[in-house]
Amino acid sequence: MDKLKMQSPNLVDDNIDKIAKIFPNCITEARDEKGNVRRVVDFDLLRQELSHNLVEGPQERYTLNWPGKSEAILAANAPIAKTLRPCEEESVNFDTTQNLFIEGDNLDVLKLLQETYLNKIKMIYIDPPYNTGNDFIYEDDFAEDTESFLKRSNQKDEEGNRLIANTNANGRFHSNWLSMMYPRLKLARNLLREDGFIFISIDDNELANLKKLCDEIFGASNFIANFLWKKKSTTSNVKDAEVSSQIDYQLCYKKTQSAKLKQRIYSKENRNYPNYDSEGNFRTAVIEKKDSGAYKRDTMKFLIIGHPPREGKRWQIGENTARELELKNRFIWDGEKVVLKIYDFEDNDTYSAQPNLLESYGTSDGAAQLTNIELFGTPELFDNPKPIELIKHLSSISINKNEIILDFFSGSCSTAHAVMQLNAEDGGNRKFIMVQLPEASDEKFEAFKAGYKTIAEIGKERIRRAGKKIKEQLTTGTTEHTENKENKENKENTDSKVSTESTKKPGREKEDLFNSSSVSSVCSVVKNLDIGFRVFKVDSSNMKDVYYTPDEVKQGQLPLLSENIKEDRRPEDLLFQVFLDWGIELTLPVAKETIKGKTVFFVDNNVLAACFDTGITEEFVKILAKRKPLRAVFRDSSYGSDNVKINVEQIFKLMSPHTEVKTI
Repeated sequence: MDKLKMQSPNLVDDNIDKIAKIFPNCITEARDEKGNVRRVVDFDLLRQELSHNLVEGPQERYTLNWPGKSEAILAANAPIAKTLRPCEEESVNFDTTQNLFIEGDNLDVLKLLQETYLNKIKMIYIDPPYNTGNDFIYEDDFAEDTESFLKRSNQKDEEGNRLIANTNANGRFHSNWLSMMYPRLKLARNLLREDGFIFISIDDNELANLKKLCDEIFGASNFIANFLWKKKSTTSNVKDAEVSSQIDYQLCYKKTQSAKLKQRIYSKENRNYPNYDSEGNFRTAVIEKKDSGAYKRDTMKFLIIGHPPREGKRWQIGENTARELELKNRFIWDGEKVVLKIYDFEDNDTYSAQPNLLESYGTSDGAAQLTNIELFGTPELFDNPKPIELIKHLSSISINKNEIILDFFSGSCSTAHAVMQLNAEDGGNRKFIMVQLPEASDEKFEAFKAGYKTIAEIGKERIRRAGKKIKEQLTTGTTEHTENKENKENKENTDSKVSTESTKKPGREKEDLFNSSSVSSVCSVVKNLDIGFRVFKVDSSNMKDVYYTPDEVKQGQLPLLSENIKEDRRPEDLLFQVFLDWGIELTLPVAKETIKGKTVFFVDNNVLAACFDTGITEEFVKILAKRKPLRAVFRDSSYGSDNVKINVEQIFKLMSPHTEVKTI
């Protein structure tokens, strides 16, 4: 029976497999530093396969290079023996939510998600350190080979001690930043769907380097735009000969040519209804269009409220529709042309705008949102949080209503807030994955004084409070709308005593129907709005070191092999490490049942059945096999006897042949 590998994938081996499929002649064998024979790439031969000319040695070429680049590539490809441990007590709606908050080093997280979310993320938004000399970057340890990575699988960075200040005095100022960004962007690309996008917030300090880095990772042909973002409305006082910048950037790339940004964004928020009559607020719209070429239509020329279309024009609506609108008093003659009245309560049209210049969302708006949404009731909670309108805007031009957004520099979780707000506004079901290192909060800010010791704690609390407030606002708005409607109906009932049915205004029935439908729609949004999130924390593997290096176990240590799982780990910890290893989405529902005294986890009904109890019997296995799960997993030390272990696979082959069975 096969064992799960229980570590992130080794991308070097995967890359060798890909090369072998195309150029099998470029694969050879060589001995590693331990004398073991391993499959390797003959790079000289591969270079020749990819060159039109005779390759004799290194040649000058256009490339981005820096001290430490080779180590950064190694860091991206090397596997790690770590896991994600669920933290139910810090989660919201753990059993039902589709959202994730992962606390830990984002390089580790991106590696752990390679199997589970490969080609599944539609949009990535990140706001990484700008490398201003005043912020921090990750100090990754690149001086290790694959085996060393596995040997130090128990390392932890609970205090965030891999963050260092990258000052201008550092001789590797730009190199350190590039070495931090390269492996993270390389791994992030794998997670994007073929039609996916990445947006990266950046300022002038590293814009040029980031553009070249992304050209290499995503391909220069997949560059979409460098959106200008007006981050503040006024300039700041600066030293002589310096300029106060009001602009930052949103660098945007697509994964492949199949990804298409929306050319226009749509919203009714900015639609104005400047006019008013007894029916309510309305705007006007021109209903004429040119009458020539393919648009020429004699049947679309007729009188509306006594006026024909102007010379060279015809109506955009047919005569039957026009007559219905005339009965409802929907037309106005403005002295030159006939225009249509469109009331706010029946407006199905939308406001559209080109997504070129992002000019109305400043960092001061982001700070105000943290205070105004009653998150913590204090300013100076976080340093320059991104406003949710910025992220809503980017989401609107790149994704639809039922897709996943990833932010692996999530900070105060503006992205999660934006996703929930956008879903509340349009009834969408977008999902978010937030990743944040438990970096210490700045002691000068009120957040630290209020007890939020890490940036991750601030982010989680923001999601909790923002989600609650969004739902409250929806509920309150529905209640007020219903009360206003009832008061309006009571007044109309009173007025009807002195009027007849024939004096009711045309269109009133449609207004009431629309309002009833609107209330019902909002109630549905409130019911379905996902404001929860599952919390996971990066930790060392659940498996003891002997699981990964059994060849190094000596004779006297053989008893260790009988129990390869750490004593402090729960069955739930094991379950979600199996999720990662088998590529199962971390948000799938989990049900727990007791069968013959054994605890069994059923994931999404029959996607996975997992039992980590000891003393497994053939009778138990037969009952489980009748459920016909797609996958089944047990502990290697679970079986009551060697015979049971041998027979488990045979039982499944006989009773549920499509079930894939493995052990840990």
